[in-house]
Amino acid sequence: VQLQASGGGLVQPGGARKLSCQASGDSLEYYNVGWFRQAPGKEREWVSCTSSVHGSTSYGDSVKGRFTVSKDNAQNAVYLQMNNLKSDDTAVYYCAAGSGSCSVWPDRYRYWGQGTLVTVSS
Repeated sequence: VQLQASGGGLVQPGGARKLSCQASGDSLEYYNVGWFRQAPGKEREWVSCTSSVHGSTSYGDSVKGRFTVSKDNAQNAVYLQMNNLKSDDTAVYYCAAGSGSCSVWPDRYRYWGQGTLVTVSS
């Protein structure tokens, strides 16, 4: 499966942004899809995941209550709605697909999109 992340850009603190992860080559219905982010000089951080089983979702503590992940099997896409953005959310955001259970570990995801930059600044 090939993944294409999009939707990044410049957002003011407190604002919102919706990222998209469009898949091709296979159906995302069969994969867990995770979102990760990497800020300059920092380790890649797990943000969220939507499971292939029952569509359950999970979130990192730093985004819980502000970010929402959703999957649209008809569009073969996964979305990350980000609200109440903070400067600490500035990072390149990646979507990734894998099998098994959702995981916070990047190496559990076999397929990766190219990343989209979100900058939160006034």
